[in-house]
Parts: sequence; C-alpha cells; structure tokens
Amino acid sequence: MRYQVDDRGLEAGAFLAFVNQVWPGDYGLEQTRAALSRTLNITAYDGSTLVGCLRVLTDGYYFGTITELLVLPEYRRQGIGSRLLQLARAHTPTMLYFGAQPGLEAFYEKNGCQKSLQSYLIAKD
Repeated sequence: MRYQVDDRGLEAGAFLAFVNQVWPGDYGLEQTRAALSRTLNITAYDGSTLVGCLRVLTDGYYFGTITELLVLPEYRRQGIGSRLLQLARAHTPTMLYFGAQPGLEAFYEKNGCQKSLQSYLIAKD
C-alpha cells in the first residue's frame, strides 16, 4: 500500500470513480476538481488503484475538519482508514473536527478520537 500526503496529482475523474463505489451520488466533475484543490488530500493506493482517501479542510491555524474518510469496501478492515487518520493527525497543524456515520464510533474511538460536540446541519435550499 502506498500512501500520499497532499496528493496534488489526484484527478477529479479518478476520485469520482472511487467515490461512487463508496458513496454513490451525482457529483459534478468541475465542482469536484475545485473541491479537491481546496483540501489536503491524503490517499492510499494499491498499485495504481485509489483505495482510500481522507480529505481535510483547514484554515491552517485554528480549525480543521475531515470532510470525508472513504475506503473501498473490499479494502476495509486492513488498517487503511486507521493509517489515513494517523497521517491526517501528523500533517495538519490544528485540531480536527468531523462527523461520523452512525455505527462507526468504535472505529474512531479505537483510533484515539474523542467524542466532542454534537453536529448540526444547515441545509442548502
């Protein structure tokens, strides 16, 4: 497994093909390209295949958030998500806040994450 911190070579098309295997949706190519340019992208590759990605959005001083942590279903339970979290912790200068999908709390707690504030959502009209 090859991990890359600040993967500036991550192509939007490849990322979309990956994301749709984990979290299917109707994502735009240009919007995805712009979003990837604004985040710290930490990736995991098996050969040339993108199998995991953690994205961090941060101001670099006070606040950071993990926007997503995704691993292909067939690669889960192999330590990839844990390693991506370790790399995020090591390469971001701020505390990291994030929301977790229900049922994944044990994974995050096992990786040294602490429960914090409850999250809320302001939906876009």
